Amino acid sequence: MVRSEATYCAVKTLQDEGVLLVEDGNHGDYRPRPDEFRQGTTKFIRAADLSGERVLFDSADHIGDRAVQRIRKGIGRSGDIIFSHKGTVGKIALAEEDSPPFVCSPQTTFWRVLDSNRLDRHYLYYFMQSEAFRRQWLSRKGETDMADYVSLTTQRQFLVFLLEIDEQRAIGRFLGALDEKIELNRHVNRTLESLAQAIFRSWFVDFDPVVAKADGREPFRMAAEIAALFPERFVDSEVGPIPESWSVGSLMDLARYVNGRNFTRSATGTGRMVLRIAELNSGPGLSTIFNDVKAPSEYIACPDDILFSWSGSLGVYRWHDQEALINQHIFKVICDEYPKWFAYFHLLEALSFLQNVAADKATTMGHIKRGHLTEVKMALPPHPLLREASSLIGPLYGRTHLGEIESLTLASLRDLLIPKLLSGQIGLREAEKAVEQVL
Repeated sequence: MVRSEATYCAVKTLQDEGVLLVEDGNHGDYRPRPDEFRQGTTKFIRAADLSGERVLFDSADHIGDRAVQRIRKGIGRSGDIIFSHKGTVGKIALAEEDSPPFVCSPQTTFWRVLDSNRLDRHYLYYFMQSEAFRRQWLSRKGETDMADYVSLTTQRQFLVFLLEIDEQRAIGRFLGALDEKIELNRHVNRTLESLAQAIFRSWFVDFDPVVAKADGREPFRMAAEIAALFPERFVDSEVGPIPESWSVGSLMDLARYVNGRNFTRSATGTGRMVLRIAELNSGPGLSTIFNDVKAPSEYIACPDDILFSWSGSLGVYRWHDQEALINQHIFKVICDEYPKWFAYFHLLEALSFLQNVAADKATTMGHIKRGHLTEVKMALPPHPLLREASSLIGPLYGRTHLGEIESLTLASLRDLLIPKLLSGQIGLREAEKAVEQVL
């Protein structure tokens, strides 16, 4: 495709010409009252609900019909691009075609394409991911007495890089296909992990094969050589009935838990990412800190490591990205005797209990101590059974890691290709070849 003449056009001009609508969620006196939240079905989208270019509708708050009827602006719809402009500035997400009804909070703005013959919404979405757009809001966010704020008036002064509409659509389709592949990978990963967890729970939490054999039945759809490794009866223990010949252990028996260090102090701005709870939940962002300090391997998160945040927001994570420094309040879970998948799924099983323990600490930031890991007891199988289980569950667990690596690689490639495609530095054929090499 031959590069056409391109130009920058102000958002205000595009809005005056009926091409684009940019509107924030500043509801003034019409804002929802506290008692109107958690009613109805209309989602109330805050900056925290934007993550990884997606709108997290499932976990977003919602407001009742009376509040919605009062609101006059910031009413979003499918296809809108959401931009966080207050508090946390610079998050960008696309509301997909099947999005539920939603309203932008005072922290967010929607960008809505009105004339698709002049501006392609997928192209606009990817332009807003580019460095050219990022530089615009970065240079303007400190203009008021609020350091982290970009007003609606300022947003309407931004410039959009316009190509001919056919080029916009081609670029939007290409980059959209990349995102679809990334999302498909993640869907497959979620399915594989759910399958692995279901087998784990059936065998090592609910003891279904032992229950079946105790009742005189064959374990459901289980090879005879595996079924033979499960006993035929239960015995009493300190945690209740467990399979015969199994032992009782705790989370502390499954792994070593190494707490991270304060790597944010005296950070150099270069080197490895400092992995905090924010990065675990949302990935690297504008506030991510880097440090080139040397550290022992116990304090470095490597691909496929298990991490457990034990303070504030408790969670169990698998790290798939490049090596990073583990900050304080995060355990690196190091498995020496038991398989990673065995410790990971047991931690997930125990998470609700540990979260309740942390929530009970009302006078301080919710957290747990190592002693609480000792309190979580479970039945530990003999190693021959564990080895056999690893031959089934291990590949499922490992495949999700490979899928996440591919998704991260594709996302990095997409971010690299956006400015090159917009500027005409490379064409779509070159970009397609680059993706083929990854896949």
